[in-house]
Amino acid sequence: MPAGMRGVLRVVSVGLAAGAALLASATMLAGICYAVAYPHLPDLGELTDYRPRLPMRVYAADGVLLGEYGEERRHFLSLDEIPQVMQDALLSVEDARFHQHGGIDFLRVLGASLHNLVAPLSQGASTITMQLARNFYLPTEKTFTRKLYEAMLALKIESQLGKRQILETYMNQIYLGQRAYGFAAASEIYFGKPLQDVTLAEAALLAGLPQSPSRLDPLVNPQRAKARQLVVLERMYRNGIITREQRDAAGAEPLHYRAREQLPPYARPLAETARRIVVRQYGSEAYTRGLNVHLTVTSSEQEAAYRAVREAVLAHERGRPYRGPEGEVRLPDDPEAVDERVAEALRAHPDRGELLAAVVLEAQPGRLQVMLRDGTTVTLGGPGLALAPHAATSTPLRRGAIVRVWQSQAGAWQLTQLPRVEAALVALDPRDGAVRAWVGGFAPRPGAEERVAQGGREAGTSLAPFIYAAALEQGHTASTVVEWRPGAPEVAGQGEGTVPEARNDVAPLVLRQALAAAQPETTRRLVEALGPDQVQAWLRRFGFDPASPPDGASMTAGTEAITPLQLASAHAVLANGGYRVRPVLVRRLTDADGRVLKETLPRLPGDSARVIDARNAFVITRLLHEASRMNFGGRAGRWLHRPDVQGHAGSTRDGGDAWFAGFQPGVVAVAWVGDEPPRPHGERDAHGKPSLPIWLDYMRFALRDTPVMRPAVPDGVVNIDGQWYYREYTPDSGIRSLDPAPPAGPSLPADSLPSGE
Repeated sequence: MPAGMRGVLRVVSVGLAAGAALLASATMLAGICYAVAYPHLPDLGELTDYRPRLPMRVYAADGVLLGEYGEERRHFLSLDEIPQVMQDALLSVEDARFHQHGGIDFLRVLGASLHNLVAPLSQGASTITMQLARNFYLPTEKTFTRKLYEAMLALKIESQLGKRQILETYMNQIYLGQRAYGFAAASEIYFGKPLQDVTLAEAALLAGLPQSPSRLDPLVNPQRAKARQLVVLERMYRNGIITREQRDAAGAEPLHYRAREQLPPYARPLAETARRIVVRQYGSEAYTRGLNVHLTVTSSEQEAAYRAVREAVLAHERGRPYRGPEGEVRLPDDPEAVDERVAEALRAHPDRGELLAAVVLEAQPGRLQVMLRDGTTVTLGGPGLALAPHAATSTPLRRGAIVRVWQSQAGAWQLTQLPRVEAALVALDPRDGAVRAWVGGFAPRPGAEERVAQGGREAGTSLAPFIYAAALEQGHTASTVVEWRPGAPEVAGQGEGTVPEARNDVAPLVLRQALAAAQPETTRRLVEALGPDQVQAWLRRFGFDPASPPDGASMTAGTEAITPLQLASAHAVLANGGYRVRPVLVRRLTDADGRVLKETLPRLPGDSARVIDARNAFVITRLLHEASRMNFGGRAGRWLHRPDVQGHAGSTRDGGDAWFAGFQPGVVAVAWVGDEPPRPHGERDAHGKPSLPIWLDYMRFALRDTPVMRPAVPDGVVNIDGQWYYREYTPDSGIRSLDPAPPAGPSLPADSLPSGE
């Protein structure tokens, strides 16, 4: 053998011996480390009994998603439900030998080790099992100690869990950007489709995300995401999963990403109300148990209510003078620094729906240039400055002024301002209490009260129908005459549709006309005749909670605080013939597996407690129907073209709160508009009756496909000359006149009818 050859063999022998010794030493060291560290590895209970943190989702009655609450967006799927193409794509790029190794792929470890000799810690050899160990138990920084524990944990996991369970857990647990955990959630977020429907191209893109979810986010960096997708497709081809033709076709396939998810504007306030209801019962677990909250409200009806509130308030605001900018910020001269300064200044001025906060960059006669919080620059001029036609020349709308703008459907930008009023609307089905619409404000500020069920406002004259209902039981009738005092309005004429006009003389008025006029003087005299104690007890039948001890003056003036929900529930008693129904917003609550945790079944009026007699509800309903034709509320019936709708207005003496309440046998709705925050009387804007347009717009939509419903005539009533009376209290036998000191009628004990408790 040549000398040179012998030299080579000696070198090879020495190398092999050294390698064997090094391998033996490494094996011995690994064994010692494993023996020492293994007993201290964490328990795998979190993995063996894996329970993903699933968010709470709120759905409308027709299945539309209204809100999602929780840090993680996740849809759990079993491995059998995850398509094979998705599994193949993931394993090809992350762990091609997943089914062959026992938690550590020593071939990949060797290759990564050689590569890291050149570039330390530049390449890893983590298997799916090792990544799962890291995600559950270990920090993410790259250190040799962490890698050692990661490897040992992987061996422990493989010894206690099967391959299918490991892969299933990983594919549901891994973070993939945009708050998405697991491939099912990522498919919905990035492509807007279930994971079962993804194409090869889409599966390859999703499989590439675990390497760096933020850097490869396709909604932010589509080019990087595409490059990674091509790597995945190439790995699938080399592993024999797909053909060359499939690789090329998938690589050329256009990817259509879902736009950033934006819940409909009408959804958030309603979902927030539902969230509070559920959290009161489940606490912080509500955000991790995967609860599905199904409401009674349909998305279309909720949207109609939302639009009705916003359009009425904006229409009202367009008639107000421009009050100037909300604030001012000093902008730097350096154009490169303007964006950051604008974003910082607008943090204290959050957008309110479509009313966007902006900072004026340039003000010239008839022209404004403003910047939005996202850095977008828009120009307003001509009709866009109609709210303040001289804003750019004679007001402090100069550079740095903070203003509000909105964009019309035609795309034109206009100057606007935050309304000085708030508004709310709630609608119920009087037959079972199911909420049909719930709008707690024009654009509630974070942390502010929603106005349907919180923060009661002065009732004004809106309680009059219920006080009149009490009067019926004591012998008063639709024909009972009230003598007006000087300065009180009188009905000019007796024909249908007449409107009370101001008169300075004393004139007679019957109760049905007084109800139409919503005249506080008549209500005051009724309270005096009935007694505040009895009126208070009667109002409690309808769900109100008047002040205690009863105060006749405040009750008459309408200073009692009520909510739209209370007023709607009270009118439901009239609409359904005398029964109290409990308002229900959450119809069904299910867990992540679809098991029903709580369900509120519809309760028909007969199943609820009767609180007033059927004939009382009937007569008051007929009086309200006539009232809705006699005053401005008569537009309700005429504009809706329905004879089965009745309603009435209510307002406070100073005009700070305006109500409109009305109903049809299948729906009760209450609209409220009021100063927000409340202001001194001398500073109030004149509201007129802005609550009526809200009510009309909603009811027009809610009743669009509903046939006219005629009320049944109950026992114990008679019709005389077109008016309904109790059989025992007719114009001849009831109280004929409400004199200044009216005679006491029949007693009205608090327990004359079931209390409904």
